Order: sequence, then C-alpha cells, then structure tokens
Amino acid sequence: MLIDTHCHLDKLDLAPYNGDINGAIDAAAKAGVKQLLSISVNLDDIEDIIAFTHRQGVYASCGVHPLHKEGLLASEERLIDLAQHDKIIAIGETGLDYFYEKDTTLHEKQRVSFAHHLKAAGKLGLPVIVHTRDAKADTMQLIREHRNPSSAGVLHCFTEDYAMAKAAVDENYLISISGIVTFKTAQELKETVKKLPLDSLIVETDSPYLAPVPHRGKKNEPRYVANVAQYIADLKGIRYEALLEATAANFHRVFSKTTPDQILQVANE
Repeated sequence: MLIDTHCHLDKLDLAPYNGDINGAIDAAAKAGVKQLLSISVNLDDIEDIIAFTHRQGVYASCGVHPLHKEGLLASEERLIDLAQHDKIIAIGETGLDYFYEKDTTLHEKQRVSFAHHLKAAGKLGLPVIVHTRDAKADTMQLIREHRNPSSAGVLHCFTEDYAMAKAAVDENYLISISGIVTFKTAQELKETVKKLPLDSLIVETDSPYLAPVPHRGKKNEPRYVANVAQYIADLKGIRYEALLEATAANFHRVFSKTTPDQILQVANE
C-alpha cells in the first residue's frame, strides 16, 4: 500500500485539473496511491482540510505550523475541540523552526505552541506531526517532556542528522522521508536513510513543495510519492513492494485511526 503521509491538498496547483481537487486525487489513485493525509497548518482553514476527507482514503490532521506566527497556540482547548472529527487522525503540523525564524522571542512562542500540541495529542491519543529545522535539542527536549506512549508521532520531511533520527526513533517516533532524499545535495540524508531500520520509516511528498527527481522544478503532487518510495527502496537495496509493505504497516501502527481497507478510488473516469 503506497501512502502519501504528508500533503497539503488545499495548496496544490489544480490548473492541470481544471481547478478540481478530485482530479489531483484521481491522478494519485491512478499512480497507485491508496491513502492520503492532508495536513493542516492553521486552525482557521481546518474546515477546508476536513472537506477533502469526504473521499474514501483521505484523512486530515489538525494543528498550527510553527511559522504561522499569528496563530501559535496559547492553550490546547480549541485544538482538542476541533480534533474530534472522525477523519482527523493526527495533531499537527507543529514543531520548531529556527532556520526561517531568527527572532528568539518567537522561538519561545513556538515552544509554547508545540508543547500545547503535544499535550493535546496525549489527551486525545493521537500522533503528532513534527516540523523541525535547526532546533534539534529543543525539539527532542519537548518530545521527551511530553512523552506519551499512546500518541508518539513523526518527524516529517526529515533533513536533520542521524543522531536526531535515532533519538526520535527511541521515543517511538517515525521518520518521514520526502523528495529531498532524491536531490544530489542530500548526501547526509541518504546515509541516514540507509542506516535507519525499515520499521522506522514512512514516505511523503509535502506537496506542493519539494517535488522529487525526475519532477524537480515542477509543482509537487501526491502522485509523485511513488518516486520517493522507489528511490528509498533502491537506496536500501530492497524490493519496491517490500518498502511499501513496511511503510504502510508503520503508518497504520502509529496513525491508529486509519484502516487499510479505506482506499482511494478513481472517481472521474
């Protein structure tokens, strides 16, 4: 089962599909994608994210991106309330970003918001989708402080070092690999993927961003997750089908509100 575990359906370029999101989802289904997780980056647009889940096989998350300055959480109550929807299977995208945000006063607000996401996830028993850039120590400190065996999570679009990946895996987190792994400049990431055990990995597009080779330079789409999966299988020297089997099992283990029988069907033939 091929799964795009992190895409932004509300931000896709739909021009090739005459503005119809169903065209992009159908294209993914035709490429072999069986499930999609559409990611929230702010709570004001959560209804738009949930609307995509009318399609079987499409799930959603609920959270505030650390660079969404005006929406960073000061409490977890609204997040908990919004996350009650049946098709919301995760909290996030949340985390820390000290790469694009240099203001240390905003770093503190990010840490507060991240902590509220982690606490909400623990109360709801949902996994946390974590964005982390240049904030390894603080990210891992907060994950450990709010450790909850019923929620765990994933470090998405991972680009940090093996030591951080290993530390996260030790906390029962998955490591999600995007199209960045196909870039020539991503040598350290390639080595990290080789070292990580298969039961710690999942795959994503982060579309519409970071299209993998051979689509680099184009707007990314969920259907291109197949290129990411094939690249990782080749990198680890295993069959493509074995990579899909393992990453799907990992996803369904951690994202426990999902079911393998809920899959994308092509709607517009």
